[in-house]
Amino acid sequence: MDAPRLDPTPEPDTGLHFEAAVERPLSVVYRTADGGWEGHDFRVEVIAGRNGLDGFDVVVDFRDLEAALDALLAPLRGRMLAELGLAGPMDLARMLAAELARQVPPPARLVEIALTDGQGRRLAYRP
Repeated sequence: MDAPRLDPTPEPDTGLHFEAAVERPLSVVYRTADGGWEGHDFRVEVIAGRNGLDGFDVVVDFRDLEAALDALLAPLRGRMLAELGLAGPMDLARMLAAELARQVPPPARLVEIALTDGQGRRLAYRP
């Protein structure tokens, strides 16, 4: 009996929307509105979505999405956002979205970047 042939060709659009998400930790420090400094341990969540699934029944390869996120977060770990030209968490989310959007292969697209702190407070950015 022959092994099944794996074909990554996109499935026909079923009208159904699917999403895939990965998360990674990130610790950063930023200046607050009152001029003080605040540090946070965030969970950075990246959500990619598409209509239908590909020939492997996935939205995107999780490993590729994780690798792209890891590469972006590595130089940010433990840094002050101001050193990177970022005013705060929303700027961080926008920057991550701009960089990651280019790395999500079509027809999938970046749907959301969310930062959740240790208290469960969540900031989401949808490009």
